Amino acid sequence: EHSIMEQNALKFKMTRAEFARWALLLNLGLAISAAGIHFFKTPNRFAMGGTSGISILLSTLFPRLDVGGAMFIVNGALVLLGLVFLGRRAMGVTIYSSFAISAFVTVLEKLAPMQRPFTDDTLLELLFAVILPAAGSAIVFNVGASTGGTDIVAMILAKFTSLEIGKALLASDFLIALAAGGLYGIKTGLYCVLGLLMKAFLVDSVIESLNLRKVVTVVSADPEAVKQFILEALNRSATVYTAKGAYTGKEEQVLTTVLTRRQTVALRNHLRRVDPKAFLTIVNSSEIVGKGFRTL
Repeated sequence: EHSIMEQNALKFKMTRAEFARWALLLNLGLAISAAGIHFFKTPNRFAMGGTSGISILLSTLFPRLDVGGAMFIVNGALVLLGLVFLGRRAMGVTIYSSFAISAFVTVLEKLAPMQRPFTDDTLLELLFAVILPAAGSAIVFNVGASTGGTDIVAMILAKFTSLEIGKALLASDFLIALAAGGLYGIKTGLYCVLGLLMKAFLVDSVIESLNLRKVVTVVSADPEAVKQFILEALNRSATVYTAKGAYTGKEEQVLTTVLTRRQTVALRNHLRRVDPKAFLTIVNSSEIVGKGFRTL
């Protein structure tokens, strides 16, 4: 019988190697998020929404409860709600993510307990408290999974209501930040609100950076040589079509391809050597779907 993670992988018909890479990235993202929670959020009491924010508040209200233990309780309750309202199939790998991130935080609490923040620079601590979980979440989202927690609430709301989910979750995060302000003081509350605003923009930016590719269009006097370089040296393909110049009226062959940053530099250097007068346009894109890139 397959585990939940394996079922999720099989659903998308992954090979063993693809599943291993997917599982590695998923756990790496969860571990990075857990590091941000343990090393920067918890000692500074940055309750910036989500299950980690609720857990930080609970660990203060109930001193015998650490953040990792509180996360197990909160995530466990949310998973139970998800199973009741969404079913096991719909929850998928979210069940694993919810408990794995709690486990990572608990392990870090045992191995490297934090009695106080690393530094006295609260703004610097806030930056890492935002950047690490945002980077971890971006890696997890990029492999088609989620970090669990309040994502389960979003899934339930999406199924049964017409609420704007993003706004509803942002409002709940602000309430948690306000609670932090009431419990730890206005200064901490303001830092939590600032962290929320930073987080709102950072996750999307990290995802776009991870997926960034270059859409390259080339008009060259020797299109066949350019095509061969793309196919053989870069191990990529291209679309070739005929176009007519508006000024010259001359028909030209145009090649369009999608490359990584490194491959784009290699193609540009190749053109500089073989056809310095070639016309080259490069456009950034983070949503390339198809063979050799992301699947639908």
